[in-house]
Amino acid sequence: MKTSCKQIKLNGAPVIEMKAGGYLAIIAPTVGSNVARLRDCKNKIEILRYHKENPIKKLTASPEVYGLPTLYFGNRLNRGVLRTSDATYQWPTNESRFQNHIHGFLHKRNHTVVETTVDGDKAIAKTQYIYDEKDLFFEYFPVKFQADYEFILDENGLHYNFTLTNLSDKKMPYSVCNHTAFKAPFMKKGIGKNIRIQIPAVSRCIIDDRCQPTGEFRALSTYDQQYVNGTKAVDKVVVDNDIYRVQMGELDGSPFYGVHMTDLLSGKKVCYEVDETYKFFIAWNDRGRKEYYCAEPMTAMIDAPNRDLPTDVTNYIELAPGESKTVGQRIFTK
Repeated sequence: MKTSCKQIKLNGAPVIEMKAGGYLAIIAPTVGSNVARLRDCKNKIEILRYHKENPIKKLTASPEVYGLPTLYFGNRLNRGVLRTSDATYQWPTNESRFQNHIHGFLHKRNHTVVETTVDGDKAIAKTQYIYDEKDLFFEYFPVKFQADYEFILDENGLHYNFTLTNLSDKKMPYSVCNHTAFKAPFMKKGIGKNIRIQIPAVSRCIIDDRCQPTGEFRALSTYDQQYVNGTKAVDKVVVDNDIYRVQMGELDGSPFYGVHMTDLLSGKKVCYEVDETYKFFIAWNDRGRKEYYCAEPMTAMIDAPNRDLPTDVTNYIELAPGESKTVGQRIFTK
């Protein structure tokens, strides 16, 4: 496979097609720079949930459950309230069942393509979004910022760096989540129920019947230990917002911070390595009957800015005016 990075049309929409190191990636800038497709072509592994017939149409209709969307603000805000150290904002409640605001807005915006290039055996793409008064959401959240996305594809998989920069004169709340949707099964002739996930959980974050944290962290039960020892099934069973604080784990005997999934029949793995800024992982699979599951890294606890808890518990921070923060991830196969 020749290394390439170029803009093409898919379903009539502009996307970035990247090829390198035996991998194929498709970035959809018009849908929040979503990693719409990631495939290990050599081993015929379809890593992320991707609708082959109508990929952009499906992605646009449901951007949270296809590919790799980046969410700001991460997860849920109780009753839509967002309290920072210098302001209180009221976001619309778009989760009618629980009267929460969920997932924010950044993953639905049309982003600008900044660069598509090749550097040796690496394909590189960069996109950007400037959030200001031109965004309809600005009436709820008048805090200007810049979001920069960098994607590098090579023989070691997809490397993804995400940077937020506060362009305002206010404190900018920082909580980022990736609602990463993995395909089940990921092997061409695989069976979804043969996939097992490993999450290096330390404790379980307890949530109430509105999916809000109670503030309690419990020791791992027998059920939770399935994640730790890598025996937890993710397809054809219900996985409903299992939330864990995580620590450094292992992959084949080496330190590894993130999660990995194994196809029991072939032994092939999909590995999701993340920056240690991500202190929480959520596992969810939409009732387990749609051939996908989400392993979601979060930098901060759900509803973190509204919680009267220490920052070393919530991991919530704020960016000062002019301040930037970058977090990184990598997805690859073994």
